Amino acid sequence: MTKNEEVKISIITPAYNASKYIGATIDSVIAQTYQNWELIIVNDCSKDNTVEVVQKYANYEPRIRLIDHETNVGVACARNTALDAATGDYIAFLDSDDMWMPEKLEKQLNFMQENNFAITYTKYQIYFSDTCQKGKVVKAKKKMTERSVYKDTSIACLTVMVNRKETGLFHMPRIKHTEDNVTWQEIMSRGYAAYGLLENLALYRMSSSSMTGNKMKAARDQWDTYRKYYKFSLVKSAYFFCWYAFNAIKRKLF
Repeated sequence: MTKNEEVKISIITPAYNASKYIGATIDSVIAQTYQNWELIIVNDCSKDNTVEVVQKYANYEPRIRLIDHETNVGVACARNTALDAATGDYIAFLDSDDMWMPEKLEKQLNFMQENNFAITYTKYQIYFSDTCQKGKVVKAKKKMTERSVYKDTSIACLTVMVNRKETGLFHMPRIKHTEDNVTWQEIMSRGYAAYGLLENLALYRMSSSSMTGNKMKAARDQWDTYRKYYKFSLVKSAYFFCWYAFNAIKRKLF
């Protein structure tokens, strides 16, 4: 157990029609070697039995908190609801179909406190839900800056931890895509860099049949972020998009 066990970590989990996989997600939190956490699950008007699955866990695990939205407002707003309810100084993110390795919280908290880092991330591994097989481990860079995030979207939400006591309060923008990377960029614009713990500590669930479509959609969304959210010029957007594409291809090849 880490020497820092008095530090509370709030885990932010939005959920929408997540009953199929959210049990495994919760199990991976309960299995953490670091135990001073709260798991805040925001049900964004699911139409399946997500609430029933979560409630079964919450009935015997007091560290799990379930919040119900009355209307469906999207993943960014669901995360913001959890952020507003969080009582921990540290914030971690875990979507309702992803999973963590048991040492994730402990290793990452130690990494942050030993180096006085305000925001960090880790490597993660693809997990194919249709075959139950593990795929490629996605590398993490040693350091990312405010400007780096424009060029490289390799910081995965399920790996991020933020010392909110250090950075101050934050919310995710109410956009339907790239809201996580925009958030990291906004936090770093306050004078921080993000640092990578170069270990694989998380599993990102996806379907093998959706990989190509997901990448094409991600590219379109990134372009829209440059043009519509940041309101970059065409030339500036093209410059950063070329870097984004280069880094995405590099991750795939290496």
